[in-house]
Amino acid sequence: MECDQSPQIKGVVIISLPPPDNPCLGKTITAFTLGGNHYSQSHQTHIQEQEQSPTHQQYQFPVRSQPPQNPETQFSFSRFYLGTPRKVLGFVCISLFALVIYRSFFSSTIQELKASDDDQRPKSFIFPLYHKFGTREISQIDVQHKLVKYVYKESLAAPADEAIFSHKDNELSSSKTAALDSSSSIFPVRGNVYPDGLYFTYILVGSPPRPYYLDVDTASDLTWIQCDAPCASCAKGANALYKPRRDNIVPPKDLLCVELQRNQKPGYCEACQQCDYEIEYADHSSSMGVLARDQLNVMMANGSATNFNFIFGCAYDQQGLLLNTLAQTDGILGLSRAKISLPSQLASRGIINNVLGHCLTNDVGGGGYMFLGDDFVPRWGIAWVPMLHSISIESYHTEILKLNYGNSPLSLGGQDRSVRRIVFDTGSSYTYFTKEAYSELVDSLKEVSEEGLIQDTSDTTLPFCWRAKFPIRSVTDVKQFFKTLTLQFGSKWWIISTKFRIPPEGYLVISNKGNVCLGILDGSKVHDGSTIILGDISLRGQLVIYDNVNKKIGWAPSDCMKPTRFKSLPFFEG
Repeated sequence: MECDQSPQIKGVVIISLPPPDNPCLGKTITAFTLGGNHYSQSHQTHIQEQEQSPTHQQYQFPVRSQPPQNPETQFSFSRFYLGTPRKVLGFVCISLFALVIYRSFFSSTIQELKASDDDQRPKSFIFPLYHKFGTREISQIDVQHKLVKYVYKESLAAPADEAIFSHKDNELSSSKTAALDSSSSIFPVRGNVYPDGLYFTYILVGSPPRPYYLDVDTASDLTWIQCDAPCASCAKGANALYKPRRDNIVPPKDLLCVELQRNQKPGYCEACQQCDYEIEYADHSSSMGVLARDQLNVMMANGSATNFNFIFGCAYDQQGLLLNTLAQTDGILGLSRAKISLPSQLASRGIINNVLGHCLTNDVGGGGYMFLGDDFVPRWGIAWVPMLHSISIESYHTEILKLNYGNSPLSLGGQDRSVRRIVFDTGSSYTYFTKEAYSELVDSLKEVSEEGLIQDTSDTTLPFCWRAKFPIRSVTDVKQFFKTLTLQFGSKWWIISTKFRIPPEGYLVISNKGNVCLGILDGSKVHDGSTIILGDISLRGQLVIYDNVNKKIGWAPSDCMKPTRFKSLPFFEG
């Protein structure tokens, strides 16, 4: 052994301690490995010292660099991937899951009210929904469900004037008209079930276009506007009466007139000079008028404007409680499946696909939106049920198999005490059950008295109201005393059936007396009682879609703040 031979240096480790005035920076360890003619390799690790007890120090040791002569201990990415397929599979699955989550929340494929340049017709329309200003008596809106009956009426006595009325400025209409003329497709909306009762939107009719506020009604066929033809009995309304010209009057030979009069008695009138109609409602109110044709101006979802000749009712004689509901509106927007309804007229001209959707918010301020066309129909997350077809009934209805209050079943009535028709009706403020289901529900609600709620018969807001020993500011304060209503569709088997759930917020209101009241009524008192009516109170907080193309009705929970445009599943869009 050569004693004077210098030892061979294989590596150097340099440890740098933190400055005394800032020990939290930790120490730095630098390791150099030398071998042959290779350049030195260095690895530097910055370690944060943990503040532990004086006798115990924890360190996170750096990964040491191994010399090339020890391949068994050298880390290899290729070995990692080729030798551990389970890890590879897990890594891929986690990556895909992360991608789905990322695209779901941040992908531009979910476009809020934006239209791409390659959009082709048919397109979609967005309508804001507003509440009706002013307080109305609840007794007048207990029976808002409208059973339409057309009755033949003799010819209009007075000729129509050629002049066009001068529009009275209105702050709301002018601001919303400006919104339509801008590039924005998002509308601020308001509305509520109580105390205002109904939701309305507006349409622009005529040339130049003038706004008219109309109650949104999915159970009405004909859209009608109060008009000066002259007017025999009209409410003041929100805007000046529509004044038709002689060439606006629809002749009786028009196909939509024939369709409208097919259920009237004596029926089609070939000798008449105009197409007359009369609509009778369940509360014995009525509206009489003549069909008119004028330009309907609408804004597409992509910002472009379009107009077409729209047939509607020029209503010159309103009777009954209907006059009170027209105090701040101008008529009714008919949205049923009938050929004369607004969606059907738009679809017949290829402007939209015959799809209608609405969303009423649960917020105290209320409001919501409505759309025509299928651009805003989600491609996933919707519960669908088949739409029943009936020659005589054009409203949106389907079949319900079961009805539960909590875990307790409620009888649907009828011979088999099950399988009933249910109608989705935005023209009804409240929900109506069959007589049997309503009676059993009322019996079940007697249990709330055990929770400290006492029925207040002096409160006539609705048939059943309860007061509490504490102030009730909202339904949230008392909803724990009530249970969820579950409507079951499609199958009697619970697991595979489709369900529509109505939480307490969907059937309770707070009255002006500070009581909580039941917003479900006995349907036998306003119609034959054989049909369940889902009104606005139970449709809130849901995006409800009526697909007339595929004959189905769908719904999904939503905050109803603004519509979102969907094109495909986010993780399949490029």
